[in-house]
Amino acid sequence: QVQLVESGGGSVQSGGSLRLSCVVSGCPYSFCLAGWFRQAPGKEREGVASLDRDGDTIYADSVKGRFTISQDNTLYLQMNTLKPEDTAMYYCAAGPSWVAATLEGSEYNSWGQGTQVTVSS
Repeated sequence: QVQLVESGGGSVQSGGSLRLSCVVSGCPYSFCLAGWFRQAPGKEREGVASLDRDGDTIYADSVKGRFTISQDNTLYLQMNTLKPEDTAMYYCAAGPSWVAATLEGSEYNSWGQGTQVTVSS
């Protein structure tokens, strides 16, 4: 069973940076499709970034050039030039290793508990 535990959220001023971490365990053959999602109050969940086993990545248009997804033994989301509209609960997620990078939440079958990111203006 895949388990995910996030950390690294917090409060930051506009223009600042944060790095989210997600410890992923239980992936078959040591790799799963990996993604970061976020959900702001009153809004639908949004895919932010995804990384697949071939190293391909995909980003939401709203974060391109500012956010970077990466993975060694831990999954990361480096967030730079943060904006107030980035404020949300952020979740890491894992899916089958054969799925290409995608921001579709339905492709993921394991989720972390979430970590709050708050960006003030």
